[in-house]
Parts: sequence; structure tokens; C-alpha cells
Amino acid sequence: MTRPALCSRRHVLHAGGFSLGTLALASLLREEGLLAAPVKPLIDGPLRYNLLPKKPHYEPKAKAMISLFMMGGPSQMDLFDPKPMLTKYDGQSFPGEIKYDNLAQASAKVFGSPWKFSPRGECGTQLSELLPHLGNVIDDITLIRSMHSGVNNHGQALYALNGGRVTAGRPTLGAWLSYGLGSESQELPAYMVLAHPNGLPTFQGEHFTNGWLPSLYQGTLIRPKEPRVLNLDPAPYLSGAPQIRQIDFLRSFNEEYGSDYPGEHDLQARISSYELAARMQTAAKEALDISSEPPHIRKLYGVDNPQTSDYATRCLIARRLIERGVRFVQVLNSGQSWDQHGDLISALPTNCMQVDQPSAALVSDLKQRGLLDSTVVHFGGEMGRLPVLQNDAGREKWGRDHNTYGFSQWVAGGGFKRGFVYGETDEWSHRAVKDIVHHYDWHATLLQCFGLDHTKLIYKHNGLSASLTDGQEARVVTELLA
Repeated sequence: MTRPALCSRRHVLHAGGFSLGTLALASLLREEGLLAAPVKPLIDGPLRYNLLPKKPHYEPKAKAMISLFMMGGPSQMDLFDPKPMLTKYDGQSFPGEIKYDNLAQASAKVFGSPWKFSPRGECGTQLSELLPHLGNVIDDITLIRSMHSGVNNHGQALYALNGGRVTAGRPTLGAWLSYGLGSESQELPAYMVLAHPNGLPTFQGEHFTNGWLPSLYQGTLIRPKEPRVLNLDPAPYLSGAPQIRQIDFLRSFNEEYGSDYPGEHDLQARISSYELAARMQTAAKEALDISSEPPHIRKLYGVDNPQTSDYATRCLIARRLIERGVRFVQVLNSGQSWDQHGDLISALPTNCMQVDQPSAALVSDLKQRGLLDSTVVHFGGEMGRLPVLQNDAGREKWGRDHNTYGFSQWVAGGGFKRGFVYGETDEWSHRAVKDIVHHYDWHATLLQCFGLDHTKLIYKHNGLSASLTDGQEARVVTELLA
């Protein structure tokens, strides 16, 4: 069959002026049988680029993950990793070698933490006074004090923690989970990202890229204010039957093109995206609207407190999304707001004030709803800080430089132990020295919680064969698992 020269798929898209929502295959709302489609094997047969649930390699403990990602690098010795040696030698010369990132502002003076630590919970884990709310849920979390990536710059460290390697262009963890497992919901994206009102972190979309995986697995960015999803609704004159007819017409072109080019996997992914967008027209609005949440939940998160309102709202939305079957949600800060090369004494308390209560509330809220056992909650950044002073230009300007050789993060739920501390840094909180967890070990362990073997979750296309941990001697850190 010869296609009319002026009636190509591209022509229909351009001439119709459709938005994402109107391009969506809204007619599929009539075909809810897809929601009950049987679970399919995990990439054992022909590749299927869709978000239907896929069977993992073995029985999973986790079904969803919420990553509270703190771009910039939270200071571990001021929050999670108390070191009396820093206090003892505060202001004196550091006796060992330091790898600085910013030599211009470097100093060899030891910088003891200005904040006190105390044991919290029945487990007695030592936490900073800057994290009072986290202390209330410390018995439900595992604190890892021995993270290591060994790349002392934000870009490479970000790529390592999000995508498995220190180079750009690779799929992020959320994309891999979406690819490997699909979604429990066919009305919402499997992978959603909640942005800060001041904008995205440094490196922007690289936090949630699909890399060379099909575009269906890219994170869907949710705006911090209404409309949280742009172009979700069709124009009034297109809604209803007109939209259905137009989308059916577009589908006929796609089917014809697909039959002519059966190996066009990008087309499969694109059609799946349109199908998903149709369902989002109603489901997304409901999921992102917290107005129905009761007063006690709003108070728990701090929604009505101006200091915590934004982060509280986004943490609450994250919980609502995973309740509705979203696989992976990432909550982002703006810029590199945890990158305190200076002004640490004033800036770090502000950061903690904004996120401490909402983060702890997320853990306790999931627990009371019976969702914590199947949901991984992660809190951490791409690096930590050095034990020495930076920017020695007066106490109010003091800060700390980058450190990726030993830093901390915490994780709760989804098969991880509770009330547990793993790993150690040296006496200065400089380098991980015991039970080191490399970024690729972390990824292998997370995949294990989701029932995925990191050596078998592989993407093959056009000669490419790659995985999240490929080429690295990753190990599943079984000591972290319940």
C-alpha cells in the first residue's frame, strides 16, 4: 500500500497541533482489560517495550522505591557519623593526606562538628541534633556509614550513584527498574520525579534519564506547582469522541508502519507512551492532589508549616504515587543546595529543617499503612564532605570540600534491616575502612530487594549489551538485608 504524500504520521502530528494528552491513545480507556493482563516473564523472550508488570528473577521484597536525593553532598560528620577525634583536634593541622577538589580554598585545619550527637531509639544509633525527627524513626532504618565512589566531583559522583558508572549517558536506577519490572499501574508512569520550586538540581535531566533504554523508561518530571503536568488535558473541542476518533486514526498509521518495520522498537515505546498518557488524563490529577489528606497527616509531614511545606507536600505526593502503583519516585532539591563549601554553620541547619520532618514522616506514614515492608525509602546524596576546614575566612564562612571516599546514607523498608548501622569510616570520617559499600554494590543490593539479579537484568539492542553494574565486581551486601 502506498501512503498519500501529504498524509504521513509526521503530517498528522504537525497539522493536528495535538498536546501530549491529545496525542494519547485515549480510546484505550475503553479497554480496561489491559489492567488485568497476566504477568509476563522478565525479558526472557522477545523484547517488549511497555509498562505491563513483568516477573522478576525471584521473589521480591520491595515493589516500589522513593529516593530522597540530596544533590550537593550532605556532611556525614555533622549528621550521621560522629567523630570525637574531630572535636579533640578542632583547629589543628590534619595529620594525614587529603584529596581536595577546590585547592584555592583548601585548608589543613581540622573542623570539628559544631553540633552535638546523642543516641536515639532503642537501637541507640548516634544522630546529630540537626535531625530530631529522624531520631523518632531510627529503629526503622539502616544507616550506611561506609559509602564510596571515589570520584571527587559532582558530575561523576552523580552518574555513579544514579547510573552505575562515572560517565554520562547511562540509564538511571529508576529507568532500569521500570525496564525490568514494568509498573503496577497502567494509569501512571512507572518512574516519576518531583522537582523543587526553585528548579532542578545541577545536571538537570541527567538525574532521571533513560540513557539508551527506550524513551518509555525515562522519568516523568512533575512540576512543583499547578499544573504539575503540562498539556495533560485536551482542548475542549477535542475532548471526548473527537479525540477518540483522531487517536484511532493515528493508531491506524502506527499499526501500518509497525507492520512494515517490525523491529522498530522506538516506535513500540512511543505508542506505549501515548497509551499511558491517555490514562494519565484522569489518574494523575487525583494522585497529585493532596487536598483529601486528613489534617493529622498534613501535620505529620509539616504541610502547613512554611519551613517544611514544599518538601512535605512532595513527600506526601510520593507516598500517594507508590500507593497507586508507581514503581520509582525521586524527590529532588534545587541546584547543589547541600554543597556547603562555605556558610556550612548557617546553611546546613536550614537544609535539615526543610527535610528532616517530612522524610521521617514518610517512613512512619508508610509503616502505619503497611507499605514500608514493600517500599524502599532512600536518603542521601552523591558524596559527603571532608574533615578539614574550607574557606578559612571567618567562622560564618567556614565550609567543607567534597569527599567521595567515605560518606553516609540511610535506607528504610523494602527488605533492609531496621535499627541497624553498617560500615565505618576512619577516626576522621574521611575514608571508609570497614564494610565498604561501593556505588555498584549499592545498586546490586537494591536490585536484589526487587527480585532482580544484577547480572541478568541486561539490555540488548543494535549490538549493545549492558546492565546497571556491568564490568564491575559488584556484590550484593547481604549484611544489609533482613
